[in-house]
Amino acid sequence: MTLCLSFEIQDLPDVIRVIVLLSLSKGNSMPKIQLKNRIDRVCSAHACIEMSDLDRTLLEMSTEELITVSQEDSVQPTDEGVRLGKEWENLLLKKDPIIEIVAGLTDGSITGLVVILSAFFAGLAMHIAAFAAFLTLTAVAITNFSSFLLGGITEDLADMITLQNLMNYSLGDIPDKNERGKSLLLVQQLFIVLHREISRSNLEAAVACSATTFLAGIIPILAFSFCQAPST
Repeated sequence: MTLCLSFEIQDLPDVIRVIVLLSLSKGNSMPKIQLKNRIDRVCSAHACIEMSDLDRTLLEMSTEELITVSQEDSVQPTDEGVRLGKEWENLLLKKDPIIEIVAGLTDGSITGLVVILSAFFAGLAMHIAAFAAFLTLTAVAITNFSSFLLGGITEDLADMITLQNLMNYSLGDIPDKNERGKSLLLVQQLFIVLHREISRSNLEAAVACSATTFLAGIIPILAFSFCQAPST
């Protein structure tokens, strides 16, 4: 039987579910107490949830066939749980720098081609052409690094603020004041952690883009230099 799962954040178990799915997105099993400790670390110095809140969420997730809980209190995600966890990971963390690598390959290749054509038509000496190529590729790589780092952080920060506001709006309808307070606090602390993770992933993506730009441009330039070397 296929269950219809909600992708919305409407109550405290929904918030806990997201953290559990993110923790188990690699398909690894984890003791229940370790999941509780991880949520406590997200909450920092705040006491966000009790063990009873986690037990209630795990029971719902088990009913939805997202996890299985062994007699030793070890939580194992199902295939559906891993898939949903990866969906949340892609939505919240954005760890795949595919666009950055493609942009690096494109910019590096075009820069390398321009440098080769310029050196060929200008008849530059090999050492001058190599120096100009190094400066040009370095400039393009630094430009790509700064553009993707600052642009990625700005865009992701705007997306995070929007997503957090939507979650807060949904959680604001919880009738129980205590549960509503814990839910809003947990979401706030979760997004603080996510902000650090996204900043790290943006830095990694920017480094990947600049490195790809430099390598994609330097390889054809080196090949051209080796071809020209015997004639000089």
